[in-house]
Amino acid sequence: MIWKYIIRDLNGAIQYLPYGVMAGAVMGLILNAMNARRERKGKEAFPMAGLMVFSLYLMIILVITFFSREDGSRNRAMDLELFSTWGINTRNNAFVVENVLLFIPYGFACPWAFPWLRGFFRNIFAAFVTSLGVETFQLITGRGYFQIDDILTNVLGGIIGYWMFWLVYHTLQRIRGSRSMR
Repeated sequence: MIWKYIIRDLNGAIQYLPYGVMAGAVMGLILNAMNARRERKGKEAFPMAGLMVFSLYLMIILVITFFSREDGSRNRAMDLELFSTWGINTRNNAFVVENVLLFIPYGFACPWAFPWLRGFFRNIFAAFVTSLGVETFQLITGRGYFQIDDILTNVLGGIIGYWMFWLVYHTLQRIRGSRSMR
């Protein structure tokens, strides 16, 4: 029953994919120009694929958490009680799972786009600050509720995404290393 809600909400979020693709394309054009300039100066290029994916993801997050909601559509409320949203009903449980899923791409795309965030604690701190920012802006604009549970579940999603990034990154490093040894 919980999966029914999650699948319905994910299908609803897919409608925002074109906005993310546009943001990624714009970022790609900007990065291409910046990288051409950096290469002429003998500097290292920015990681285009990672930054484009991160831009795509960030636009989708902004649309889901802000732009798809009207100003003042939610009461300006704060819920600072830990684990207060889990177990109330199936719908709230689905929201908890969705918050974890929402930040898995963050944990993966962030260290891909920003090499200085490849350390576990730096990446998780970035996920925390981003989630805190989202919750704060939702509170200020009345476009959502400020919930400690959301921050906790977003960070958990960031951790899962980071582990996925770490596995892929180190697997690719091993493959490249074994090829260069031949």
